[in-house]
Amino acid sequence: MSNLPKNPYLPDYAVHPGEILEEECEVYAMQQVELAHRLGVARKTVNEIIKGKAPITSDMALKLERVFPQPAHFWNNLQRNYEQTLARLAEQERLRAHLDWLKQVPVNAMVKLGWIEKLKDKTAQLEAVLHFYGIAAPEQWQVVWENHQVAYRQSQRYQACAYAVSAWLRQGEIEAQRLSCAAFDKTRFAAVLDEIRSLTREMPEVFQSRLVELCAAAGVAVVFVPELPKTGVSGATRWLGGKALVQLSLRYKSNDQLWFTFFHEAGHILKHGRKAIFIEGTGLDGVQEAEADAFARDTLIPPGAYQRFLAEWDGRSLAPVEKFAEEIGIAAGIMVGRLQHEGKLTHQVGNKLGGYGAMLRLRLLRLRSAQAAQARRALIRPTVAESGGHRWRSGRLIGRSGCSWWRPSLGCRWVKRRWFGAILCDCWALARLAGRDCATTSVRPG
Repeated sequence: MSNLPKNPYLPDYAVHPGEILEEECEVYAMQQVELAHRLGVARKTVNEIIKGKAPITSDMALKLERVFPQPAHFWNNLQRNYEQTLARLAEQERLRAHLDWLKQVPVNAMVKLGWIEKLKDKTAQLEAVLHFYGIAAPEQWQVVWENHQVAYRQSQRYQACAYAVSAWLRQGEIEAQRLSCAAFDKTRFAAVLDEIRSLTREMPEVFQSRLVELCAAAGVAVVFVPELPKTGVSGATRWLGGKALVQLSLRYKSNDQLWFTFFHEAGHILKHGRKAIFIEGTGLDGVQEAEADAFARDTLIPPGAYQRFLAEWDGRSLAPVEKFAEEIGIAAGIMVGRLQHEGKLTHQVGNKLGGYGAMLRLRLLRLRSAQAAQARRALIRPTVAESGGHRWRSGRLIGRSGCSWWRPSLGCRWVKRRWFGAILCDCWALARLAGRDCATTSVRPG
């Protein structure tokens, strides 16, 4: 969110300091000729200042300080504010010619996520977007962002919107700048990956903070930034000064996708240097992308152990998959994802092991980082499929028994917890996140 003051007063006119000087002369009943004599300047000089044709210079401010009670900085500030207001008004007039550019930026989506503030005035909204991007004018976006040298994994099923991708990347930079990181240490980063690998078995509320902490100690900033529509992006890697930045979108609803993306980006950091350009689908070096994929695959599941597992596995049972995942110290969902990707399991088998229940908690973590109340209300409502056929109506969830409902007359919410397929519909958590406090609750087994 912008660090600019909220609702600052910005006049749409400029007051020349000569007007203030004229008022001071009237207060002291002083004519222009007398003021000129007191200042030791020509009467024409005083007249041009009062008429707004000449500025109050620093030298003149010092002289006025001796004639009137106001100090020199008072007159200097008047002149500076006048010039700044003139420049701002001229800039606003110039920006009005670029309002069509604003239509290409996903402003509403950015507002919902709390990245920028929603403003009624179009010119003010354009200024807020420019401030977010860190550029002076729309022309600079073309230079800074469209050709931004970033390695990001982008789905080929979606045609990415450059403005949405650049906004997502910029938010990652903003969040990474808030993280305190040590100088990058390649050896240390490679070493902490072993401990990070063990975090795949933990829930997001455990692994998220620990992942960020371990990477920061090795000079790598890890940030979780929700994706914007039309980006199709799941991860990105780039360098900010002396630290690497790994940005994850939590786009996919399975822990194998999340962790594979992280280790893929880690592979780029360790193998491809600080100046490499990775933009998949627009000239990305396929060899380097394949190397990052192989690094993630072999780090998560050692090749030798995987081959031994395949030799003994019957190709159907999930119990051996869970046991093998526990033996090598990773989440079972990662093994399921690997087997599904290689066609050894259909995509309908084993999804309960793939972290779909955990994904609900991931979504809640994403919502806590969004500052806009409108965003929280919009994002916490599960889809019809996720809520087991329930639908939202007038701020409440209705449908089959086994979920929650709101009882305004009692001021309480009755909650039942029940598994719908592989998703836990925890409506009490959703209700609390929506800001609905309940005086009384009852949790009954579903």
